[in-house]
Amino acid sequence: MKIGITGHSNLSATTETSVHKAVRDVLDLYSAEGITGVTCLAKGADQVFAQVVLEVGGDLVVVLPSPNYRDKKVKPANREKFDELLSRASEVAYQPFDVPNRDAYMAASEELVSRSDLVIAVWDGQPAAGHGGTADVVAYAREQGRDVVILWPDGAERE
Repeated sequence: MKIGITGHSNLSATTETSVHKAVRDVLDLYSAEGITGVTCLAKGADQVFAQVVLEVGGDLVVVLPSPNYRDKKVKPANREKFDELLSRASEVAYQPFDVPNRDAYMAASEELVSRSDLVIAVWDGQPAAGHGGTADVVAYAREQGRDVVILWPDGAERE
């Protein structure tokens, strides 16, 4: 089963804990079949998902918006976690953009959706703050006929 993730990057620490449990509950439904998790590996929901995929013994596929995404967008405080998760990916795919921008993010998300049978969205239901945001990815996944599971645990909040 190939499961993709989209979601907010600015989750509070408490919300990351509750999202971890909610994602685990969903993945446990499919773990006996074998899981490939597909993620853009952004801070927040994507990295929580990647960690859970690895915890349940799944394979990790990472789709990055540009070859220089890490250097341009991953903040120093998050680089160790990003690098550790990236090193555990069975495949890393890069979108052909010179810089990681909104178009690159959406292209990466479209690639993620194309590789997924199911998409989990850690989403508060609000419109996207910019092109390629969570709401846009949810809409695109639905347009492509993918099942989408919305997770927003009680008390969840964005920073």
